[in-house]
Amino acid sequence: MEREYMEFDVVIVGAGPAGLSAACRLKQKAAEAGKEISVCVVEKGSEVGAHILSGAVFEPRALNELFPDWKELGAPLNTPVTRDDIYVLRSGETSTKVPDFFVPKTMHNEGNYIISLGNLCRWLAQQAENLGVEIYPGFAAQEALIDENGVVRGILTGDMGVDREGQPKEGMYTPGMELRGKYTLFAEGCRGHIGKQLIKQFNLDSDADAQHYGIGLKEIWEIDPAKHQPGLVVHTAGWPLDIMSNENTGGSFLYHLENNQVVVGLIVDLSYANTYLSPFDEFQRLKHHPVLKQYLEGGKRVSYGARAICKGGLNSLPKMVFKGGALIGCDLGTLNFAKIKGSHTAMKSGMLAADAVADSLFAGSEGADELKSYVDSFKASWLYEELFASRNFGPAMHKFGPIIGAGFNWMDQNIFGGKLPFTLHDTKPDYACLKLAKDCVKIDYPKPDGKLSFDKLSSVFISGTNHEEEQPCHLKLTDPSIPLSRNLPLYDEPAQRYCPAGVYEVITQEDGEKRFQINAQNCVHCKTCDIKDPAQNITWVTPEGAGGPTYPNM
Repeated sequence: MEREYMEFDVVIVGAGPAGLSAACRLKQKAAEAGKEISVCVVEKGSEVGAHILSGAVFEPRALNELFPDWKELGAPLNTPVTRDDIYVLRSGETSTKVPDFFVPKTMHNEGNYIISLGNLCRWLAQQAENLGVEIYPGFAAQEALIDENGVVRGILTGDMGVDREGQPKEGMYTPGMELRGKYTLFAEGCRGHIGKQLIKQFNLDSDADAQHYGIGLKEIWEIDPAKHQPGLVVHTAGWPLDIMSNENTGGSFLYHLENNQVVVGLIVDLSYANTYLSPFDEFQRLKHHPVLKQYLEGGKRVSYGARAICKGGLNSLPKMVFKGGALIGCDLGTLNFAKIKGSHTAMKSGMLAADAVADSLFAGSEGADELKSYVDSFKASWLYEELFASRNFGPAMHKFGPIIGAGFNWMDQNIFGGKLPFTLHDTKPDYACLKLAKDCVKIDYPKPDGKLSFDKLSSVFISGTNHEEEQPCHLKLTDPSIPLSRNLPLYDEPAQRYCPAGVYEVITQEDGEKRFQINAQNCVHCKTCDIKDPAQNITWVTPEGAGGPTYPNM
């Protein structure tokens, strides 16, 4: 099919912190040089910020570099961190507060801000548009355009108005458009579906450890003003997950924003072993612990969402460049798990890539080369220094468990500053850590009370999730028989539990036969299924543009 196309110097996929920082930096470099660089950002969400979800305690280091006058420009950093409280939770109602001395330096948040990352991205988009960037929300990048010489030449957006079989719907069909660029930067976030394809096609991860992931579940609450402490950061480890083993680990957070709001969430490592574990239900029962309940009780839940995070760090970074483009942000995997922060690192990676692209364009490049200068500047930057210092954090927790691993990390960060003369590695993929059902203990989750804990469907409802009816299912099964023939007998089909949105169900029909049902309409685009399926049989691809959640300020 002959498609319409638009040509730019640079196409950026994803209007998150990495993509928007890259776009702004490109325009700044062009203005400094007195030249023009045309930049397009394509975003699959209905608006910028609609698919953005993060904790988030924000370190402003990269923002200080990108916009030194961000305060005067009105950046939405309104709540400085005032205190860090860290607890180890135990079953029942007990807990132990960890003294500051025993907390790794990376977990201290002096000088940081509690923010809505979605709102920060909306602000960054305004700055980008003021600089002349073209931003197209509601358009999903479907695939990379790769020429006969293996050079990435842009992206193809998805068709709109097609039925379940992929056929055009009368009066509604709009074919996808080619957005061509001399360089294309991929900033899709964790487990970006085109980034995943590029990593495989160009063998970018051949020298990297397996990437590791967590699923982050988050809610926004309006709470009693008498309980509100703006700037308070609370982190927990332990219950309802494990504290004495390294099989089912993770941690929670509760941050006090402005306007009597708090955000509460749980990160579950996707290396968990018990196939009966449900991250969503672990999160719901977590909120009944007194450490969190004391703030939430009597409040009102106003939003819910979930998103996978990359936490492999430096050891898991793939090669970041290929002919015609680069991976940036969480598409690359730059989150610093030792800090539980990835926004400032994503921004910096985008800025470094933008510098390299601008210099190449100024030198007359047409994009057929690899951006070696991006790799070089990355290795010379504070971003690399930070990731290098934290390289052992995740592997230590996986190898030694939360107790010994935490002790190792305290010594590594507080005594040696992350400069121990060796590097730990964790090469086992998360999906391979799942145990067979016969070797696992079933978990009896309490029913939600509708006050502190809730069910999946009501949670998906307040996420604003919606997909155009009758479009092709965007959750692809390589072999449709595997869920019932393999995953069900071996693992009691874990998709019906690891999905935080009730997308996957095993239905028993009237004749006693079982059927695997995919409720794609519920999908909040977290990507957990693409990561955790033990058969690696599920591939997440983009649905029609503007589909998915509509987060107000997550």
